[in-house]
Amino acid sequence: MPVAKTYKVLMLIENASVPFDNRVWAEATTLRDHGLQVSMIGPKGFARDRESHICIEGIHIHRYRLPTSTNKYAAYILEYSVSMLMTFLLSFKVWFRHGFDVIHTANPPDLFFVIGLFYRLFGKKFVFDQHDLSPELFQVKFNGSMRPLHRLLLFLEWCSYRTSHVVITTNLSQKRFAIERGHSPPNRVFVVANGPELDRIKLVTPEPELKRGRRYLLAYVGEMGVQDGVENTLYALHELVHKRGRQDVSLVLMGDGGSATTLRALAHQLDLDEFVHFTGWVGADVIVRYLTLADVGLTPDPQNGLNEYSTMVKTLEYMAMGKPVVAFDLAEARNSAQHAALYAT
Repeated sequence: MPVAKTYKVLMLIENASVPFDNRVWAEATTLRDHGLQVSMIGPKGFARDRESHICIEGIHIHRYRLPTSTNKYAAYILEYSVSMLMTFLLSFKVWFRHGFDVIHTANPPDLFFVIGLFYRLFGKKFVFDQHDLSPELFQVKFNGSMRPLHRLLLFLEWCSYRTSHVVITTNLSQKRFAIERGHSPPNRVFVVANGPELDRIKLVTPEPELKRGRRYLLAYVGEMGVQDGVENTLYALHELVHKRGRQDVSLVLMGDGGSATTLRALAHQLDLDEFVHFTGWVGADVIVRYLTLADVGLTPDPQNGLNEYSTMVKTLEYMAMGKPVVAFDLAEARNSAQHAALYAT
């Protein structure tokens, strides 16, 4: 009897390290659990995922160090140039050491199609896993400026769509972009939704001291970037504490990102230091300790041309913990939470 072929997948990621990136790691372990051999290439983390090569749970991970720059614009050019070069070089190492049949790329950035085009010459398949709408993300981060770069990002996104054999999106809104803007054949676009790991995100023994002596606890989990609207949680808390006299409410902000320093300064400016606790990035074990006690989960991502098409995993994590949610009234927020949330308009 002939032995069934074991298909091999090479996964490429640039904007986070693995296994820290929960979605990419979940995809990798799911592929492995279904009998595929998985290798990965991505950047080293700053405080974790520091090994150049490591095998975790049967998945080989090859990492490179990203450069740093104090100039925001130069940093993007330098980072993406180095990441593309190192990813391409490491792909040869994986090809000869482990082999692969499929390249599975997670965006942003929308640049890996160049590597996909090269390996298509050798019969490899290319999967474009679109986590974010990069042109919209750019518009939000740079306030709609630099229109030529926005047009370039639209072109790079189109190239990624056209190079791929299969496109994966996180929800139906993004699937429509792939079909309508990217002209991808509908039968080659698939939704692979993201969500919490229910074996990790679950209620634990309550620790009342985490409420810091107050009756109610509001909670936020996730990235703290310009697009995430975390400042809205502070403005809401300021309204409760200093305008409505509610001294029985506290807020825990779990996460980090480019806006974290600004948010800490804003909390101090709004005289909220004793009501807000910034934890930084924490593991699921700490997240569930706070969410077990939390009374409301906050999804403060505003309408900005990007968030209305994005699925916020934090919303699903709050729901998995049985917590009510407050969110802005966005299409994908409603698709996720439905009647489990109150929506601000």
